[in-house]
Amino acid sequence: MEDIAPAKIKERPSASVLPYVGVACLGAVLFGYHLGVVNGALDYLAKDLGIAENTVLQGWIVSTLLAGATVGSFTGGALADKFGRRKTFQLDAIPLAAGAFLCATAGSVQTIIIGRLLAGIGIGISSAIVPLYISEISPTEIRGTLGSVNQLFICIGILAALVAGLPLAVNPLWWRTMFALAVVPSVLLALGMAFSPESPRWLYQQGKISQAEAATERLFGKARVAEVMNDLHAAAQGSSEQEAGWFDLFSSRYSKVVSVGAALFLFQQLSGINAVVCYSTAVFRSAGIASDVAASALVGASNVFGTTMASFLMDREGRKSLLIKSFAGMAASMLLLSLSFTWNVLAPYSGTLAVLGTVLYVLFFSLGAGPVPALLLPEIFASRIRAKAVALSLGTHWISNFVIGLYFLRVVDKFGISTVYLGFASVCVVAIFYIAGNVVETKGRSLEEIERAI
Repeated sequence: MEDIAPAKIKERPSASVLPYVGVACLGAVLFGYHLGVVNGALDYLAKDLGIAENTVLQGWIVSTLLAGATVGSFTGGALADKFGRRKTFQLDAIPLAAGAFLCATAGSVQTIIIGRLLAGIGIGISSAIVPLYISEISPTEIRGTLGSVNQLFICIGILAALVAGLPLAVNPLWWRTMFALAVVPSVLLALGMAFSPESPRWLYQQGKISQAEAATERLFGKARVAEVMNDLHAAAQGSSEQEAGWFDLFSSRYSKVVSVGAALFLFQQLSGINAVVCYSTAVFRSAGIASDVAASALVGASNVFGTTMASFLMDREGRKSLLIKSFAGMAASMLLLSLSFTWNVLAPYSGTLAVLGTVLYVLFFSLGAGPVPALLLPEIFASRIRAKAVALSLGTHWISNFVIGLYFLRVVDKFGISTVYLGFASVCVVAIFYIAGNVVETKGRSLEEIERAI
C-alpha cells in the first residue's frame, strides 16, 4: 500500500466531542486497570487463596483475563454492528462490573478465575469499540490526537492499578479492595453512554439519515453537518455494498490490509509489553530492587508520560514514523535489559539497569507501538469491514497476549530472563522492516478519503 498524502487541515472545530471521548475512555481505563491490577496483587492473593507455590494456577489467574478478552474482542465487532456503538458500551459494563465484583469477593481460585474471565470479556469488547467509536466521532484534523487518548487512558488505568497496590505492604488483604475499585468506572461507563451520541457513520449505514444529522450536529456543531454528511454520502456512493461477512475479510480485496492490522498487534504483543506490565514486580524483585512495587509504579508513570507525548506527535509526525522510531527504541531497551542480566561487569548495577531499561522500553512503547495500532486500524479499514476487521486484529492481540501471560514465567525459568529479552528485541527489529514496507500513512485524511484511496 502506498502512503497517502495528507489533505489540507480544515478549521479546528469546537471541543464538543471531548466529553464523549472521555466517557468512551472509561472503557480504556478499565482495560488498563484489569490488565495491571494482578501485577502487585498476585503474590498476596496467591497466599490468601493457598496457591503461593503453584505457579501454574497463578499463570491461569493472569492469563484467564486474556482468554476472556480474546472472546470479547471478536464479540465486540458483531455487537457494535448490530446494536450500535453506544448500546454496546452499555452491554459491556455488565461483565466488567460483575468480573470485578467476583474477583473482590472470591473465596476460591475457581471464583477468581471466573471473575477474571468475565472481566476479560469486558475489556476485550472495550478494546474493539473504544478506538472504533473515537475514530468515528473525531474530527479529521485531531483524530490522531484523540485516538491516542485511548492508549493514554489505558496507561492511566495500568498506573492506577500499580499505585493501588502500594498499601499491600501494610495490608495483605488490600488486594480485594484493588479489584473492587474497578466496579466504579464500569457503572460510570454505562451511565455516561446513556447521554452520549451514537456514531453518525453507524447511523448513516443503518439508513437513519436524520438521526445521523442530529448526532453530527451534536458532535461538531451545525456548521459542519453538511460537510460530514457529504463525506458519508460520498463514501456510500463509492461502496454501496452490504456489511461484510467474516469470510470477506480473507478475500483478495481485503486480505492485505487485514493482514497488516493483525501483524501490527502481533508485533505489539510479541515485543514483550504485557510480560513487562504483568511481571515487572517479579523481575525487579529478582534483580534485587528493594521497593519492587514502587519501581513498577515508576514504569506505569513512564507509560503515561510517553503516551501523553504521543498524543501531541500523532498528527505532526504521522503514524508510520512513530511506529518505526518506537520499535527501534524498544529493541535497544530490551538489548540493554538482556545485557544487564548477563554481563558480569554490569552485575553491580543490574538492579539500576533493570529499572532503567524497563522504563525506557515502556517509554518508547508508549510513543508508537502502544497507541498507533488501535488508532490506525479503524482508519485503514473500509467502513463495510471496519468493525469485524478491528475485532479480528484484536483477536490476534489477545491470543498472543494470552500465550505470553500463560507461559512467560515458565519460559523464563527454562531459558533465563536475558534470553527472553533478547528474543523480544529481535521481534522489534523484524517489526521495523515490516512497517517500513507495508504500513500506510493516514494523518490528515478523513476516514472516507482513506477508504476511497485504499
